[in-house]
Amino acid sequence: MRIRLAHSAALFGLAVLTTTLAAPPPAQAQKPPIKIGFLAPLTGGAAQIGRDMVNGFEMYLDEAGGQVAGRKVEVIVEDTAGNPATAITKMRKLVESDRVHMVVGETFAHIGYALAAKADEYQIPTIFPVIAADDLTQRKPAKWVVRLGWASSQPSHPFGEYAAKTLGYKKVAVLGSDYAFGYEVVGGFQKTFEEAGGQVIQKLWAPLGTSDLAPYITQIKREADAAFVIVVAASALRFPAQYQEAGLKGRLPLIGGAVITDESILPTFGDEALGIVTPLMYSAALDTPVNRKFVAEYRRRFNKVPSYFSETCYTSGRWINEAARAVNGNVEEKAAFLAAFRKTEIPDAPRGPVKLDAYGNPIQNIYVRKVERKGGELQNSVIHTYPAVSQFWTYKPEDFLKQPLYTRDWPPCRGC
Repeated sequence: MRIRLAHSAALFGLAVLTTTLAAPPPAQAQKPPIKIGFLAPLTGGAAQIGRDMVNGFEMYLDEAGGQVAGRKVEVIVEDTAGNPATAITKMRKLVESDRVHMVVGETFAHIGYALAAKADEYQIPTIFPVIAADDLTQRKPAKWVVRLGWASSQPSHPFGEYAAKTLGYKKVAVLGSDYAFGYEVVGGFQKTFEEAGGQVIQKLWAPLGTSDLAPYITQIKREADAAFVIVVAASALRFPAQYQEAGLKGRLPLIGGAVITDESILPTFGDEALGIVTPLMYSAALDTPVNRKFVAEYRRRFNKVPSYFSETCYTSGRWINEAARAVNGNVEEKAAFLAAFRKTEIPDAPRGPVKLDAYGNPIQNIYVRKVERKGGELQNSVIHTYPAVSQFWTYKPEDFLKQPLYTRDWPPCRGC
């Protein structure tokens, strides 16, 4: 396997890695390497996320001996810096200059929509291990895109019901990052929370990238039973401390979208993060034999716990291998490879069993997690499991798709 990390990725001290594989028998002609383009934000506010993504993908390919379906693999990693224009430019390079067989990666919802259009234009198999924008696998599905992470509102649907029926909250105030991902995470929660008898009484939106959330935190209505928060990247780094400094910890329970306590940033927090409850399809604390082995190996290699960004990219590597085997390694047959990809199932991923629905989105367990301290470390302890959750929750897809996309103003906040 050869991993080429282009341009600014070198800022992380990541070297060009080459694994020499045993030469095949002389009588057997060897196919050229499978070339995979990998997009990740290796600089900027989401740099740790990008590195976790690369680490997870690299770890799987190393375990597979640097091969996919018996062919050597060359991975070309490009830094997008979390910028849509840069991501498009790098994708163009990967497809037109590097002649990759597939593109994997990226992080942000708004970048995902732009890349999906380019994937269809280039007719190149494109795998999104992280990008969660709902409509990529709902109202505006791209023919050449498959998602292996989650849809933004997918964990929020069961969690809204959980907040009302199990946690017993009646009134919730919301603070979110002011862009598509934030709207969709909040929208899914609001829909099921209110259908279960609760009410959202406030929505506050902070510009994407805001590092000082104190002015927004002070506006949170104290008469709420809990605060639901979904902030990302730079906004998430200081949020628990700022929430505590505002005097709300212990007075107003904190719940929210999973990335506010993701393992990519959880080790940077102290006791101010204890008790935060979030839903997602993965936790490094998930107590299964497969995940314990995955976490132990990831710790050994990278000296940290894996985040969901690590797990989805690790599992994406395996998914690529399984799909490539199904077409006898002929990934050049792009349509056949993508069709095999959509049919592949992973029954024993670190997160649990995963398969794709008819729209190209995973059906998978959703875990309700609570930040606790164990063995001197913070972790997202799993306190409840919803098995085999679809992006449509319990709704019929045809009925769900008739409703508007979750936006800043939909569902409307009638209780605000």
